[in-house]
Amino acid sequence: MKYMTSDEIREAYLKFFETKGHKRLPSASLIPDDPQLMFTVAGMVPFKPIFWGKVDPIYPRVTTCQKCVRTNDIENVGRTPRHHTFFEMLGNFSFGDYFKKEAIAWAWEFVTKVLEMPEEKLWVTIYEYDDESFEIWKSIGVPEYKIIRMGKEDNFWGPAGPTGPCGPCSEIHYDTGIEVPVKDGGTPNPGNTDGRFIEIWNLVFTEFYQDEEGKLHPLPRKNIDTGAGLERISAMMQGVLWNFDTDLFKPIIDTIQNVLNVKYKEDPKKDVSIRVIADHVRAVTFMIGDGVLPSNEGRGYVLRRVLRRALRHGALLGAKEPFLYKIVDSVVKKMGHVYPEIVEKQSFVETIIKAEEQKFITNLSRGLELVQKIVSASGKISAEDAFKLYDTYGFPIDILRDIAQENNYELDEAGFEKYLQQQRERSRKAQGEVEFAQKTGYETLDLETVFVGYDTMESESTVLKIKKDNEFVEELETEGMECELVLDITPFYAEKGGQVADRGTINWSNGRFEVEYVYNPVEGIIVHKGKLYGKIKVGEKILSAVDEKRRWTMRNHTATHLLHAALRKVLGTHVRQAGSLVEPERLRFDFTHYQALTKEEIKQIEDMVNEVILQAIPVVTEVKSYDEAVKEGAMALFEEKYGDFVRVVKVADFSEELCGGTHVRNTGEIGLFKIISESAVSAGVRRIEAITGMNSLEYLRNRESILESLKERLEVPMSEISVKVEKIIEEKKALEKELASLKIKLINPETIASSSKSFEGINYLSFVFDSVEPEVLKDLTDDVSERIKGIVLLISKLEGKIVFTIKVPKELTSTYNAGNIAKAVAKVLGGGGGGSPTFAQAGGKLQEKIPEALELFEKIIRREVQ
Repeated sequence: MKYMTSDEIREAYLKFFETKGHKRLPSASLIPDDPQLMFTVAGMVPFKPIFWGKVDPIYPRVTTCQKCVRTNDIENVGRTPRHHTFFEMLGNFSFGDYFKKEAIAWAWEFVTKVLEMPEEKLWVTIYEYDDESFEIWKSIGVPEYKIIRMGKEDNFWGPAGPTGPCGPCSEIHYDTGIEVPVKDGGTPNPGNTDGRFIEIWNLVFTEFYQDEEGKLHPLPRKNIDTGAGLERISAMMQGVLWNFDTDLFKPIIDTIQNVLNVKYKEDPKKDVSIRVIADHVRAVTFMIGDGVLPSNEGRGYVLRRVLRRALRHGALLGAKEPFLYKIVDSVVKKMGHVYPEIVEKQSFVETIIKAEEQKFITNLSRGLELVQKIVSASGKISAEDAFKLYDTYGFPIDILRDIAQENNYELDEAGFEKYLQQQRERSRKAQGEVEFAQKTGYETLDLETVFVGYDTMESESTVLKIKKDNEFVEELETEGMECELVLDITPFYAEKGGQVADRGTINWSNGRFEVEYVYNPVEGIIVHKGKLYGKIKVGEKILSAVDEKRRWTMRNHTATHLLHAALRKVLGTHVRQAGSLVEPERLRFDFTHYQALTKEEIKQIEDMVNEVILQAIPVVTEVKSYDEAVKEGAMALFEEKYGDFVRVVKVADFSEELCGGTHVRNTGEIGLFKIISESAVSAGVRRIEAITGMNSLEYLRNRESILESLKERLEVPMSEISVKVEKIIEEKKALEKELASLKIKLINPETIASSSKSFEGINYLSFVFDSVEPEVLKDLTDDVSERIKGIVLLISKLEGKIVFTIKVPKELTSTYNAGNIAKAVAKVLGGGGGGSPTFAQAGGKLQEKIPEALELFEKIIRREVQ
């Protein structure tokens, strides 16, 4: 068998299926357009809507190499030859075109002719009841004894999520020849051994759709979905058993050895860690490249888990400083020619990884020390200890599970999960701080900017650094060109903590600088980003002036603190900040809460905040030790970084929080506080948007203008607008009802009822209309069903879509269910819907499928299908 690189295999596969009439498409994103899935877990995921029959394919035959992420078996990564979090899946797909015969023949041709794998090394498995596949494999020359029938657990694929397309599958296995125990003592084959036969190809014959109840329904068209793992095929073609020994991983592992000063294949324990890092760095590179950022929920949490697991294994290899970001380059060099997005975003990916490493590496060291203390004292890791390690040091349970497994410690995972469920859900919006973290140079500077903006909006300063196009210069002269300045003293607030940056001007004798953005690239340094007009040099004496109008952002910042306190008083102390944005025009506040706020709750919160504002209570700021501030009851935000000393912002006994932002002098400066929206962000997280000051006044004026307009148009006093509108609505409903009644009379239900049929004493009928509205259709269905004392399906063809209703008399619901019938009919029509056992309404878009839908309805009534 010839040697082939992974690049040669990937290209050979795609070219081969191009010769078979397939359209080569690029890999889809790891973030699927599918609410059921967190990541793209298989090559077929991007085509699920086609497999479902919801959309028509542009190309009937497609071939791809799809990047995928799965973390369900993350504990096995690095310990087994073939478990990965990130992998590439080669695929060829047929959407209602060819089926089993061609798919099987082409799979065999590629494996035996293109890859030149010896046929004596290949075995085949099929679904135990799939006689058709058995005959096809036999017809192309595979001996019967090498075609192994397997059960549903092994040879039935899907769906990729709780519902979706699925079907029987057939696999090609490669015999490595290694000696392993045979379960039944007979001839070794894929069904009776573990580890000897490697599945390299999976043909899925997607011909069913699995619904929410786990029932299978025939798809409108049969499809082919192939999954051939590039890592596994590469291992076989390169004569190695472990995927990690292929050219896909070798350059990454070589880099790990250099960066961490370790040797691969000298120490089995270290080898596990090296392989974990090699796998995980690929996963995090591609995840960040596709837009996933570390967070504490959803995809961001999965990314953080994978990244931190890699860091923990780095610590086992002796790493004490960030290292993972240094390995990204080897991933990009190996795979960037196939996936250009990781080339374009390499710098960004490295920056995000390094920032996350810096955040976690100290906690990791402390956490590992704490684990040793815990185990030394008790001999186990309790649920409470596990949760403390998770909550305080960011230890995912995966890391603790690894530690427990490696050292035979007892770990109370069930108890940990209970603690986790009780924890308040938190979410933090990924702010713009990472946008500039990728800019380099400031981290090496030994200087500091003093912020004086709490007390003044103007200051005299000296220019310490000038930066243009990522280079520091001693002087610069330009008109309107973008650059960056670092000053020894500044009144400009840098964006952080949800508060947007200040803007303003910097002036001196030879020019001016318009400040557009201010940020902290590293602790202690404040950078002013903007446009230069004139000439400036290091050491220049300048005058800084903040845009006072924009600085009134502080109205909304202080109002955010009052809102947070009011929410906890009205809703309960479970409420915690989960993200915020403070701008001059508005504030946005995310918080943990389990349900939508009522109108009365919103009113209570508004009243409470405005009462505090009207009292013009002084806003007091103090610097205290962190422990002292928290002991006094100051709110500290989840995972925010705090030093030994913190700034406490306090409004009497109403609100007290740790905060570095700018605030008003007293609450009276906030002006009117008005909530303008309340909505859901995610499970357990709500969002409030609110306004203050002149923005509130403008908002009320706009509302008043709308009411004045209504008053004039309705010709009633302001106080009677609501009554008048209600009357108009009632009149409209009455007219619509009268119109529907007239339409029903014109349609003549009696004529329709005369076309009914009968089966075993059960009356039924179906009828198709043009342009009958859903409301009319519903009333007509009730009328006709009552006339025939039976089951009725009425379909209306509207512009570009279909609506239909089904009525089943109550006495027939033990045999027929209107909701279930509607789901089955809707699938044929390319839509969805449902209802109760007696009445259902649904829709679709495939008007050409109406005859097929009527036929299915007839078969259901006659019990020819379930």
